[in-house]
Amino acid sequence: MHNSFNNPRKSANTRKIVFVAILLALVVITLGAYTRLTHAGLGCPDWPGCYGFMDVPETSDKIAIAEQAFPDRPVEPEKAWNEMVHRYFAGALGLVIGLIFILSFKNRQHGTPLFLPMLLVATVIFQAALGMWTVTLKLMPIVVMGHLLGGFITLCLLYLLYLRLKPYRIPGGDFSLQKYRTFAVIGIVILGCQIALGGWTSSNYAALVCTQLPICQDGWLEQLTFANSFDLIPPERETYEFGFLNHAERITIHAMHRIGAIVTTVYLAWLAISVFSKAQSSFFKTNALVIGLVLICQVALGVSNIVFSLPLPVAVGHNVVAALLMLSLITLAYSLKRKI
Repeated sequence: MHNSFNNPRKSANTRKIVFVAILLALVVITLGAYTRLTHAGLGCPDWPGCYGFMDVPETSDKIAIAEQAFPDRPVEPEKAWNEMVHRYFAGALGLVIGLIFILSFKNRQHGTPLFLPMLLVATVIFQAALGMWTVTLKLMPIVVMGHLLGGFITLCLLYLLYLRLKPYRIPGGDFSLQKYRTFAVIGIVILGCQIALGGWTSSNYAALVCTQLPICQDGWLEQLTFANSFDLIPPERETYEFGFLNHAERITIHAMHRIGAIVTTVYLAWLAISVFSKAQSSFFKTNALVIGLVLICQVALGVSNIVFSLPLPVAVGHNVVAALLMLSLITLAYSLKRKI
């Protein structure tokens, strides 16, 4: 089964713009992680501007106006810039996705897919709402986690659209890999759940409560409590910045993320090894090898986060490599679906 477009040139032009959008989405995910990890999520206490301005107030006059308008939130230019740069890139991504939708709509009679661009527009609109709620609801964990997942979903939809627009020609038979289509989709679901657990861990400021490997320090089992650890709607508070859960609840969240990491690693390692050993074509062998290498990198980053107490570059890299791991799994699942 192959793509068939009546106007390959128009499809190629759209594909180039989608590729730019994929790169932008990766930048937005990176900046989002950086903003979250530098505790700059409320660097601007309003939305979409910053203290009433479209840039960060840095002159004495603007700072005076900003602090008069937001007396409970002194201006911290470094944090505010982290947040605003993230918003600028997110806004640019939204505009590019809007352009992709317009081009797809114009070229729909030439075979250009329209459903994915429509879904992307809806996702970006909801992402903008989540960005606003992140500020107005003062970093409520479910909103912060949802915003992170929305970024990943946007990236995945863009990548699916890119694959859909790409003429697909895979040499070789590889019919023995047919059953691994389902296993690849299961891997995507497992990784998605693990990314959500990571987002929940980060948004509840639980990343540093477990300081030993493989799960947590001694006594963690006795502290497990699920009563409030995963409540999606928390008690109303003036702010959720720096967390509100007690130590045992944060240990529970972190421990579940560690256990999820072990399950995810074992499953994806099995999938990569199985596909590599049974594949006949170099395409699927390379795909499986990429999954394995990215998985090893992700595990190394996760362990480094614990050993070195969450260094900023490593923690940001952990988010970015998770996105790359997801894209490598999507490549496998999509290729198996189109080829076999």
